Amino acid sequence: MSVPETGRVLALDFGSKRTGVALSDPTGTIVRPHPPILKANSSDGLARVVDLVASHEVTRIVVGLPVGLGGDETTQTARCRSYAARLAQHVAVPVELHDERYTSRLADRTMAETGSSTSRDSLAASHLLQSWMEARET
Repeated sequence: MSVPETGRVLALDFGSKRTGVALSDPTGTIVRPHPPILKANSSDGLARVVDLVASHEVTRIVVGLPVGLGGDETTQTARCRSYAARLAQHVAVPVELHDERYTSRLADRTMAETGSSTSRDSLAASHLLQSWMEARET
């Protein structure tokens, strides 16, 4: 079964307490933040992601990969890799990792410039998804 190149993409900025969530539109053009998921690695959290995939007809999931500024792996990098692997066992769409460097800083800037009350985690997920989409354009 081949996966379509278009369709909604779900981005997750994984955290042990809160995971930021963003979704693209079906054309992969517009990114919107969604409320974060609490304890996304729990059974309830995984069920919430599975529900999002089904209800929004998601065709791919992108999980942020936190690496150091020099590209080095950290404890959190390993946790994200483990979460992405676990998530892949619960969904029927591809799950991939994408470098999330600077997304939290960009989320902070967005909040400061716009006065947005959107979750910082979900704004970071939005920047992650935007970065992933831009990387695919090249």
